[in-house]
Amino acid sequence: MKALDHIRILDLTQFEAGPSCTELLAFLGADVVKIEPPKGGEQGRYLITEKPGLDSPYFLLLNANKKSVTLNLKSAEGKALLKQLVPHFDVMIENYGPGAVAELGLGYEVIREINPRIIYAQVKGFGTYGPYSGYKSFDMIAQATGGAMSVTGTPDTPPLKPGPTIGDTGTGIHCAVGILAALLQRDKTGHGQQVEVSMQDAVVNLNRIGMMSHYYGAVPAPRLGNRVPSLAPTDLYPCAPGGPNDHAFLITSTKDMWESLMRAIGRPEVLTDSRFATQAERNKHFPEIFEIIASWTRQRGKFEVMRILGEAGVPCGAVLDSGDILASEQLKARGMITTVEHPTRGTFTMPGCAVQLSDSPVQVQPAPLLGQHNAEVLGALLGLTTADLATLKDTGVL
Repeated sequence: MKALDHIRILDLTQFEAGPSCTELLAFLGADVVKIEPPKGGEQGRYLITEKPGLDSPYFLLLNANKKSVTLNLKSAEGKALLKQLVPHFDVMIENYGPGAVAELGLGYEVIREINPRIIYAQVKGFGTYGPYSGYKSFDMIAQATGGAMSVTGTPDTPPLKPGPTIGDTGTGIHCAVGILAALLQRDKTGHGQQVEVSMQDAVVNLNRIGMMSHYYGAVPAPRLGNRVPSLAPTDLYPCAPGGPNDHAFLITSTKDMWESLMRAIGRPEVLTDSRFATQAERNKHFPEIFEIIASWTRQRGKFEVMRILGEAGVPCGAVLDSGDILASEQLKARGMITTVEHPTRGTFTMPGCAVQLSDSPVQVQPAPLLGQHNAEVLGALLGLTTADLATLKDTGVL
């Protein structure tokens, strides 16, 4: 049994913010039917692809466990078929540009007339109201306007874009929470409702603690780099052999952690040095402490540093690059890194589901080919025959 195997989702999303939401719900068991244009499919299919004609890794990473149905929503027949599908679904989600879904005649007011129980979810750059609601957005725009860039980097650098796409997938996760909450409320009321998540709003939410120093008088909140000035020696430390990702991050937030760190690196005498006797004193002498620790980490690989300090009770993490992630035995053991067989790509290793439920194990399935489930979905739900489907395909509706 899957936790959401009783939930059907009509997925009209593209790129990342929407697909990341529906992929998570699909991992948890929802029957997600992705509606795509017949010609070329969702725009992410061929985005940043190194093999023309094959679905891109970008698409495969965001659309696992879904079904694909093609519908030309610019045609009257395509819109009519979509409306016929609506009563069979619990959730409809879209992340088109501002005003686009209303122009198609598929806004919330229209859809809820067809199915009053439907949860109608929307992801927008700046929401559907407010001064910026008409503006388009992508992940980087959300990171800029949500405050993430302003606190990323060092005091000497311009604002930097965080590597993870928190403006996209961060928004998708927020939307998944909203959909689940609305489904629970529907169990009580019997009615659906509209769920809206703004990408800017989601990044602001993720940046709560990044803004914290603002409340202590550092206005605006500064860029601090890797160092935490109030928690010396918390920082990123270089490791052997000295490559760009040969680093480990360690944190000491208590006196016990500090003492365990010094013993683990073979420097117990530092514990009697008056310069480092208290947290306040250690903060004053951050550069000296950094060199004491770095002289030890530079002689060891990042995984060895993580193991030694981890076993000593000091929070420490090796900086894993993309290759390290995909090869990680820890992540493979947890099912977070998994391998699927894709019909055209072949063996494909990818991240799985980050949420684990004891009674609902996740089985990752490859992203669908374009229109792979036309016959299955349209035949089962709308009763279309093989001849019907052929005619619709010939006329450009499918």
